[in-house]
Amino acid sequence: MAATKQQSETVADVRRDQMLVAASHLIAERGFADTRIADVAERVGASPALVIYYFGTKDSLLTEALRWSERSFYAAVEEMLQETPALRDRIENLVTACLPVADEIPDDWGLWFDLWAQAFRHPEVKKDRVALDQQWRDLLARVVRAGVANGEIDDLDVEAFTVMWSALLDGLVVQVALDDPLVDVPYAQRVARDVAVKELGLS
Repeated sequence: MAATKQQSETVADVRRDQMLVAASHLIAERGFADTRIADVAERVGASPALVIYYFGTKDSLLTEALRWSERSFYAAVEEMLQETPALRDRIENLVTACLPVADEIPDDWGLWFDLWAQAFRHPEVKKDRVALDQQWRDLLARVVRAGVANGEIDDLDVEAFTVMWSALLDGLVVQVALDDPLVDVPYAQRVARDVAVKELGLS
């Protein structure tokens, strides 16, 4: 019985992940407003009722799809932190991770844009947005505090820096995504890097 239950849970996890993959791609392609529960169900060969069973609402599907897409990002960042002890190198790598040089806009950018739009009008999505942003700020705070502990920089208001720098990165991502004529990826990377270096007091 235990083995059967475990197998059922594994199948359910796989099915759920398939729906999240489909949702993240569809929302990135079409936008949240033009993506229906039925579209996600069709993409994975399931019924709309099954998608609703797993996620409840379309808003919940959006936030869970974003969490799913962020897994690989955070896994890569954690690996980078293990391999890169110096604060300045970590900042450089975080800038590159957030503002990658690529031919296409990453899918998770589109998910973030739709999440911000939904959070502006829906209190439940707003709570999810807060949690997702806090996860990112907590990681940045950990990086900065490690730099302080290692004597690379002087003590500073870590919370103020993480709020400011994460907001700057968000703004730069928007400018790059909208093809601003002045703010391309190299320019955005330079701004983000220079601000961090100055605010942290890195030589």
